[in-house]
Amino acid sequence: MKKNILYILVIITFIIPIIRMSYLMFYKSNYYNKILSDNNNKIIYGSTAPRGRILDRNGNIIVDNVGIKTIIYNKLSGIGEFDEISIAEKLASVLDINIGSTNEQKYYYYLKNKDKVNKLVKSETIKKYNERKISSKELLDIKLDLITDDMLNNLTDIEKKASYIFNIMNKGYNYQDKIIKKNCTDIEYSTILEMNLSGIRTEMTFERINNYGNVLSNVLGTIGLIPNELVNDYLDKGYSLDDTVGTSYLEKYYEDYLKGEKAQYKINNDNTLTLVKEASIGNDLVLNIDIELQSKIENILESEIKKSKSYSSAKYYNGSYIIVSDPSTGGILSFVGKTYNNGVFYNNEIGNINKSYTVGSAVKAATISVGYKYNVIDIGTRVNDSCVKLKNKTEKCSWKRLGSVNDIEALAYSSNYYQFLIAIGLTGQKYYRNMSLNNLDYAFKAYRNMLKSYGLGTLTGIDLENETTGIIGKTISDDLLLNLSIGQYDTYTPVELSQYINTVANGGNRIKLSLMKEIVSPDGKSLLKNESNVLDRVDIDEKYIERIKEGLKMVATSGTGSYYIDKKYKASSKTGTSESIMDTNADGISDTFTTTKTFISYMPNDNPLYSLVIVSPNIYYDGVQNSQYPINTYLARNISSILFDY
Repeated sequence: MKKNILYILVIITFIIPIIRMSYLMFYKSNYYNKILSDNNNKIIYGSTAPRGRILDRNGNIIVDNVGIKTIIYNKLSGIGEFDEISIAEKLASVLDINIGSTNEQKYYYYLKNKDKVNKLVKSETIKKYNERKISSKELLDIKLDLITDDMLNNLTDIEKKASYIFNIMNKGYNYQDKIIKKNCTDIEYSTILEMNLSGIRTEMTFERINNYGNVLSNVLGTIGLIPNELVNDYLDKGYSLDDTVGTSYLEKYYEDYLKGEKAQYKINNDNTLTLVKEASIGNDLVLNIDIELQSKIENILESEIKKSKSYSSAKYYNGSYIIVSDPSTGGILSFVGKTYNNGVFYNNEIGNINKSYTVGSAVKAATISVGYKYNVIDIGTRVNDSCVKLKNKTEKCSWKRLGSVNDIEALAYSSNYYQFLIAIGLTGQKYYRNMSLNNLDYAFKAYRNMLKSYGLGTLTGIDLENETTGIIGKTISDDLLLNLSIGQYDTYTPVELSQYINTVANGGNRIKLSLMKEIVSPDGKSLLKNESNVLDRVDIDEKYIERIKEGLKMVATSGTGSYYIDKKYKASSKTGTSESIMDTNADGISDTFTTTKTFISYMPNDNPLYSLVIVSPNIYYDGVQNSQYPINTYLARNISSILFDY
């Protein structure tokens, strides 16, 4: 047995290096062949490349590149220590740059005066070094300690600056570019260029600039060095370790299109460099976003948040989410998220994809579809609004007694009772007081499948990383089935609500959401376009979709949402109110009931151009409902006016 194990270990010892070598030879052959080819042709690449711009749908440049005049050093083979000293001093004679620290000056002094400093070292110290009792680093530290301030005073100003430059030239790995100075003056830049120093190049490096300040800053994303966990992936694509790449959100998602091509330099025999190919810019990312609309909505939201904070009911409210999109394409025109803390506003657009809430009656266009699909109700089914009392559960009612309502009116006036009867009917039963429900697994699955077909409880496909689907409750019970039917159980993100209302607006097709409108090459060629990408279809007859649309239209004309949007814009809408419990004193115990308000709409209802989603979490809390600030009403009114008048 031991012999067999030994044989296996020997085989593994030989096989692993062979597999690794095969991987390097074949899988990474393109990468290594490129490096070998470049070395044979004596080519090096520039430090950065201009990335493609990010524009809004109207051609306004949101993110651009700013060129920075930069002096860069690369330690080419054949450049020795004394060469670097000479190069550093020539640079120091031209550049307005820092002087070196005391340690940098000491080391520089030592390099230029080794014999003088070495004579100061005691013989017993040399003996210890020869006997390997002290290391070469320890010996160097002793030598540097022997250099006095008086000695350093003998360094010229140029030498003191050169000590700083020399230190930069020798930091990090030899193969890396070393940035000697950024933001050089025109005179510095042109003078260094004319000096033609070994290993030194003048280059326009590129940095990102947001022309609209902080607007949409979260979504646009960031750039930086390749994250450690992705190094191999990027090397396989031909990147270098020190390349700048998109590290989050749109910059990362569209990296393959946005990246530019670095400049190429030929290494001459004297180690000077000649530019053989200039850097080229990447492709432009054109967004569906209207940046002016985005700015206007952000300003409206900030104004309304400030107004709300004068109400005691808004004590725990700290911001809202707003999405405007095109129902027919899934293109997002505005993507707003704001938080407010101690008088300061913060961007939180990403909360649209990773924060989720119970949204109340806003889901009823989807949940009433369950009744249509499973023949629990049909067009015109009428009930007398009342309450439901299940066994061992408290009574559940609508927000008020609504009288006799049909399916359209149940949506318009938000009857909970109508939805409860659908949920009970789905279990194969008719309601009677103190009853228990059957077939719960089947019923929960039916509801969640229907909700997903609209976009609730599933990924929307939006072109942003780290999208979440909200929280799908794991507990199944009679009471929770009723809660699910009125949006008081599972949680959904604002972006899911956007896809959901779009699905209703366009007649039942769930269309992928997209911030990207088009990718355009530097010569104006369209490389990629966002087109309507249908992900799913609501599984009910078209006549029922039309019935639901009639219900949402009535919401906006005479129902619960009739005061939100001016009638002239012909909106179809749905409101939602849900209760949550939060920890208000950070003791780990949830102690205060708060209310989240949701509003979804599309307009005009006969030819939808826009959809609107507003989610305002914790807008008021238990005990002060009578003094609440109707922020969603004001937001919807102002935003809809901008959409059409602007």
